[in-house]
Amino acid sequence: MGDAMGQDMTLTKLRLIEGVWHGVLSRDRRDNWQPDLVVTHLDQTIEGVEVEEDRVEECWYVRVPIPADRLADGVQTFLIRDRREDEVLASFAIVAGDALAEDIRAEIGLLRAELDMLKKAFRRHCVETMDE
Repeated sequence: MGDAMGQDMTLTKLRLIEGVWHGVLSRDRRDNWQPDLVVTHLDQTIEGVEVEEDRVEECWYVRVPIPADRLADGVQTFLIRDRREDEVLASFAIVAGDALAEDIRAEIGLLRAELDMLKKAFRRHCVETMDE
């Protein structure tokens, strides 16, 4: 995951360094829209998310600090959503513990996060097509 599911927004991961996830958000339409992002882990909001506009590049730089108290054995999945459209733009997972690289639990955690994103996109699609 790394790109937006939306038609006009794209959130791309740049890097994860020193406990901070960095990404860049771009939008096809050039209007006065401002992003309203929320990051969640286990349905709890992550505080301290920063979104900084770059008017020259016409994008926003996103920084998500990963709280130390959210790190534990297993797979910890974080979802980045657009609050207005309730659209999942990206997700990232942190895997920790004994030999989880080959552990099926790691794959199941990632699949669950992707399934949640697909369910929301499908529901949004159904609502949009019902209005037509």
